[in-house]
Amino acid sequence: MAQNDTVTVLKLNDGSCMPAIGLGTFAPAGSAQKGDCAKAIKYAIEVGYRHFDGAFSYENEDEVGEALREKITDGTVKREDIFYTGKLWCTYLRPELVRKGLEESLKSLQFDYIDLFIIHWPVPLQPGDDLYPKNESGELYDNVDLLATWEALETCKDAGLVKSIGVSNFNARQLGKILNKPGLKYKPVCNQVECHPYLKQEKLLEFCKSNDIVLVAYCPIGSSRHPNWTDQSTPVVLMDPQLSSIAEKYSRTVAQIALRYLLQRGIAVIPKSFNLGRIKENFQVFDFTLAEEDMNLINNIPIKTRYINMFTNYPDCPFLDEY
Repeated sequence: MAQNDTVTVLKLNDGSCMPAIGLGTFAPAGSAQKGDCAKAIKYAIEVGYRHFDGAFSYENEDEVGEALREKITDGTVKREDIFYTGKLWCTYLRPELVRKGLEESLKSLQFDYIDLFIIHWPVPLQPGDDLYPKNESGELYDNVDLLATWEALETCKDAGLVKSIGVSNFNARQLGKILNKPGLKYKPVCNQVECHPYLKQEKLLEFCKSNDIVLVAYCPIGSSRHPNWTDQSTPVVLMDPQLSSIAEKYSRTVAQIALRYLLQRGIAVIPKSFNLGRIKENFQVFDFTLAEEDMNLINNIPIKTRYINMFTNYPDCPFLDEY
């Protein structure tokens, strides 16, 4: 990690730098009021956040863009200070639709470029207006060669519409297909996956590091536990007794311990909160270090659980492999 003013950053394999902590902007339907996301973003910028993680499928990029542009207009930050991650949704994975999917986000954000654009899931869905096209049998999957999707993303990078390109929710085998692609022009700079003390991703992290790819953790302090994709009987990271004990030792919150644990492993983190107090707390993780003995205690927490279980009936669902 390198120090960039007051924000710790990770160097990407294409030479760009990613702030190691970002604010997630996903809000499940009914969980937030209109304006909550914008308020959170503007406050986060005042606190020191410069990395913001969004997606077309979150259906709030207009609000995200408006908040970011407001802080640019009032002189708090410049556009080049902001690192925005967007995601190519599953209904745009056909190579001829990739640029259209990107342009939908650019239009909502009212940006000229996106800093990092990643394939949201290695799961092609039938193109159309529905985010989750279905029939009576379930999701309507599409047949797409993701190597062709990647080539289309490379073209978007060459066109200056994105600065960096990467993936999300890929397992090592799926990521390896891109890395071994004949004529590969740009390696993925990152793989954004669920990662927290209950899903440590040791083997995937090792694979990514060996290929100079940054692992980015979503749900780094656990999940909002939305019933659509989370088994409500799963244990809660923030209630873990081992993490609570370590938090007490350092006079920190359990969330701060969980985030610091990932950061010390070289993982970028994107905690999501619209609570202003927690937004500030989650950013206060660069002024202490977990001792090796405490890192090992967290390493040895035996619980292993995944909160986000989506597309599990897709034949090449990334979660079917060990890592």
